[in-house]
Formats: sequence, C-alpha cells, structure tokens
Amino acid sequence: MPNSQPNSQPNYQPDSQPPQKVWFITGASTGFGNLLAQQLLRAGHKVVATARRPEQIADLANDSKDRCLALPLDVTEESAVEAAVDAAIQRFGRVDVLVNNAGYGLAGAIEEATEPEFMPVFETNVFGLIRLTRALLPHLRRQRSGHIVNLSSIGGLIGSPGWGYYNASKFAVEGFSEALAAEVAPLGIHVTIVEPGPFRTDFLGRSGVEAQQRIADYDQTAGKTRQYFHEQAGKQAGDPEKAAAAIIAAVEAAEPPRHLVLGKIAFERMSARLDQWKQELESWREISLGADFEQVSAADSENASAEVK
Repeated sequence: MPNSQPNSQPNYQPDSQPPQKVWFITGASTGFGNLLAQQLLRAGHKVVATARRPEQIADLANDSKDRCLALPLDVTEESAVEAAVDAAIQRFGRVDVLVNNAGYGLAGAIEEATEPEFMPVFETNVFGLIRLTRALLPHLRRQRSGHIVNLSSIGGLIGSPGWGYYNASKFAVEGFSEALAAEVAPLGIHVTIVEPGPFRTDFLGRSGVEAQQRIADYDQTAGKTRQYFHEQAGKQAGDPEKAAAAIIAAVEAAEPPRHLVLGKIAFERMSARLDQWKQELESWREISLGADFEQVSAADSENASAEVK
C-alpha cells in the first residue's frame, strides 16, 4: 500500500490521553482502515479489525494481542456480520466506535458497466454498511453512547463522468447517514460522514474495478476517468496517515462534525459546488417558490419542512 509506514509514529497525538475506546473497523486490511487500526492501537485503544481475508490483518493482532481482535468479515453476508458483532461484544463487552470503511470503486460510463459489475458495488458500499450499522445499533442504544463513522467520498457529494455507480453508492451513504444521525442524536450517538478526495490508498489499485465494456462515444467523458484510473495510482495528493489521524481527531472532538471533508482537492471542489448551488438556487428562486398552491398556511409549510429535515 503506497505511503503506508507501519513503524512510523502516528500523526494523531492528543494533548491528553482520552478514555480507552473499542473501535470496530471494516476493511482493515488496507487503506484508511488499516492505518486507523495501527494508529489506534499505538494510542492505547482496543480495535476489532475485520477483513475478508483475515490473514492480511493477522499482524495487527499479533502485535497487540490483548487489545486487538482480528476477524474475518464479508459485509455482504448477513450471518458473517452478526457473527463478527457477537464476537466483538463477547471479547470486549462493548463497541464505542463503528467505522464503516469497506468499499471500492467502479470506473466506467453508466451504459458501459453491466449489472454483474455494478450490483456488487452497492452490496458492499451501501448494503454492507447498512448491515453493520443495524447490527450494532442495539448495543449503542443500550449504552446511550457511541459514534458511527461512515466512509463516503467527495464522490458522495459531487458526481463525475465515469464514476456514476460509485457516486450513486456514496450518495446513498450520505442520505442514509443524514437520516441516521437525526434518529440517534437524542440517544447520545454521533454520526460522522467522511468525504475524502484523492488519497494514496489502494482505491486506484487493488480496490478499484474497471468496466469491461468500452464504448467509443464516451471516450471524452468516462474515458478520461479510465485514463486517470491508470495514470494516477500512487500520485494522489492526500496522505492516508494524516487522513486516519483526522478521523480519530473528529471522533475525539467535544462536538464531532457531521461531515468531514478531507484533502485540499475535496475541500476546494465542495466549496466551489456550494457556491454554484447557491447561485443556481437564487437564479431559480421565483420558479421554485411559485410551485406551491396560491394559499399555503404557515402551519402547512412548517409541517412540510418537518417531513424532509
């Protein structure tokens, strides 16, 4: 994995030692998941590290046997999810932080990708995340505390040609997480959605998939994404170690963020998109406001607003 240095000092260095927590991390074999596990274990926390191939995370458990539980987990299998959660609770008695990190991308135009190619993206990125969240929610509710960190992407906020199915899966994560956050806030449970830009993980390497079919008409749109897919692996501007440290800092914050955009590219893209949306909203103000019935009571407007909050 590019830019991963297991023996280096973590970037996360709190001013004071926080209470020891139990973190449950999916997709811990590479990328953000693996670096999070390393930094957390060095900081004294307990970690349930999961991966489809448990041999890839065996070193985490070997180095911290009393504080790390390495488990096999395919998030697309409900029975495996339930077994992993049960094992985590049995070993540590609780889970304080769930990090839904498992996921991957699919490059190709909407028309190019086939159902056997794009459906697994949703099974992992969306439904796997939902399964883990639902499996742990009863425990977090009983504790009246906890934090759910869902890995989205700048691609969960802004769609791009060639990333349509990946965008759709991450947009789903955004909507699910927003609703979840509103539901669990009164129960003492936080939700943070992480939206990274390009980072030097395996996203463009082993964790990425390219649609087999290629249609020449899309060469100037989705084709550019395919080109990026091949040429930019290992050249991304984002430092994964710093991203992992930022996620930990967000969880440890007194007031955790609902959205955590990571990296200059993602930050600038989102800032520009917000400006664009505001301008478009103002440009179409009269049309938008004119779509109601002529006479709508204040009470009706308030009730309608509550439906979409």
